[in-house]
Amino acid sequence: MPFLHRYLGNPVLTALGRLFFHSPCRDFHCGLRAFRKDSYERMNIRSTGMEFASEMVVKASLLRMKVSEVPTTLSADGRSHPPHLRTWHDGWRHLRFLLMYSPRWLFLYPGLASILLGLAVGFWLLPGPRRIGGIVFDVHTLAYAFGSMLVGFQLLAFAVFTKVFAITEGLLPEDPRMNRLFEYVTLETGLIVGAVLIALGIAGSLFAVSSWARTSFGPMNSESLLRIVMPSVFALTLGAQIIFSSFFLSILGLRRR
Repeated sequence: MPFLHRYLGNPVLTALGRLFFHSPCRDFHCGLRAFRKDSYERMNIRSTGMEFASEMVVKASLLRMKVSEVPTTLSADGRSHPPHLRTWHDGWRHLRFLLMYSPRWLFLYPGLASILLGLAVGFWLLPGPRRIGGIVFDVHTLAYAFGSMLVGFQLLAFAVFTKVFAITEGLLPEDPRMNRLFEYVTLETGLIVGAVLIALGIAGSLFAVSSWARTSFGPMNSESLLRIVMPSVFALTLGAQIIFSSFFLSILGLRRR
């Protein structure tokens, strides 16, 4: 094998596959496979290119199939031309495939990390400026915290959308946890939560305007006002996102129902 394939591409992609899908397979790209016909039909392979080998291992892992490895010896095949494998292009295709088949690692975990980071910074800065050494963190950093939480929510929504779509299209097997989740997360629940957040955002905005009115709409301490305005805008934005995401999720679930 070429140096990059042997010490970078194959080990890294296989390690990611084992991490994402808890597969016992130690080589995701070996082309020597034996399988039962009924197992192959159950896997419902969709790939038509280089990802075929990885999809077989991924689907076998997701469907809890029994997988065993048998040592083999690689011998020269005697071809007069080099392999058609393109190192970076095909490596990216495999990585892209692994990520698309794992909404948890592509969307869910980054989304949770983004929300937790935003919450931590937000609670830390909302009462007032904070100093670490000679650096003062204030409303400018607080704005990034709210942005981080909004991005995190979008990633969580994408994780759910992707999971529902993949199950509906037969790309991923049924997930009992997802079915239990939808017993509580319904369109009506999303509409209520979104409406409450929007109402809180409107209330905060009105309070900010009234505070400004007490100064006859003249100059005032912008930092204290921003600590009211930014959470209000965040609540308005998040509420709208939850409402429309709930509608979109209901549309995705129509075929499942």
